[in-house]
Amino acid sequence: MMAVSGAATAWCVYMLRCADGSLYTGITTDLARRVAEHNGAGGAGARYTRSRRPVQLVYAEAAANRAEATRREAAIKQLDRAGKLALCAPSV
Repeated sequence: MMAVSGAATAWCVYMLRCADGSLYTGITTDLARRVAEHNGAGGAGARYTRSRRPVQLVYAEAAANRAEATRREAAIKQLDRAGKLALCAPSV
């Protein structure tokens, strides 16, 4: 997983592993808050993850702006499961 650093308003793309083993991809400006929401804090998690809790962060990468984050999210969502798993596998 790539480290996400920078200003609080920096965009990032993230991938979660759900309790059923499925993968969820999204974008946010506050990764810790968003993962907590997906796990039930504040009731603002995505509909997909609500019935698949708990979720675990498996991948995150920084993006320069919302447009770049959205493009990268779309590209990741086009990958097959093997491609997504390769993306979040630890690099050696």
